[in-house]
Amino acid sequence: MVLKTAWIGLGVMGYPMAGHLQRKTGLDMKVYNRTAQKAETWIAKDQGKTATTPAAAAADADFVFACVGNDDDLRQVTLGTDGAFQAMKPGSIFVDHTTASANVARELHAEAQKRGIGFVDAPVSGGQAGAENGLLTVMCGGGEADYAKAEPLIMNYAKMCKRLGDAGSGQLAKMCNQIAIAGLVQGLAESIQFGMKAGLDMEQVVEVISKGAAGSWQMENRHKTMIAGKFDFGFAADWMRKDLGICLDEARKNKSHLPVTALVDQFYSEVQKMGGSRWDTSSLIARLMR
Repeated sequence: MVLKTAWIGLGVMGYPMAGHLQRKTGLDMKVYNRTAQKAETWIAKDQGKTATTPAAAAADADFVFACVGNDDDLRQVTLGTDGAFQAMKPGSIFVDHTTASANVARELHAEAQKRGIGFVDAPVSGGQAGAENGLLTVMCGGGEADYAKAEPLIMNYAKMCKRLGDAGSGQLAKMCNQIAIAGLVQGLAESIQFGMKAGLDMEQVVEVISKGAAGSWQMENRHKTMIAGKFDFGFAADWMRKDLGICLDEARKNKSHLPVTALVDQFYSEVQKMGGSRWDTSSLIARLMR
């Protein structure tokens, strides 16, 4: 029997992720996107069928995948009048790739259980390039059995996928990811700005220091564009601020301390005021070079 799948949300990340899943598995897939034209464009490239609502996409599906904007969007496409949960059959599994709060993941997991369906919170890291190349890192929370069933499908667009605990654990791990990135990008921005002000050839400097303890994915993949002052790609400052807001809210609840994260969040607010809402997160250097 051929599995039936549905994909809700064809944005910067969801569009290529759904494409990898469809092309590599040949599964019977229905897609829903708030802007219908985007779904039609996806269908023209990757086949499958379009649906007019999340519920229509999810009806009869064995797995429903979602990648939308935030907690409110996620509640709308799951619990809304035409939400996926209204139509999902018992035994099916909802896999959520949205970066959202741990609270909404737990809420939806509990609601899914009442309806006899599975729920896996599975936020991703790797940005647009990772999605397009099928090389994302996926952090998951939820029941062991549900995760075990979903993992083989997720691996069609991931290089790493791991269950880290019960519902909400995936979202908490994504917060750890964003906290680590925030401080790292600021440090890289300061390093490059310092070197340029000191008259160094930063291409050469990075070639050397990237091979030592200072090396990182951000340094390897973003130093050239940071030096050139080009930020029109990748993960937008607006989305990073949304994610850091989630981190800071969770920190208030669990009484952890995130002074660097809070500071970098404010730096991104300055980038937004500079007109950089859609600039890549590496645009932190732009505020230093003003």
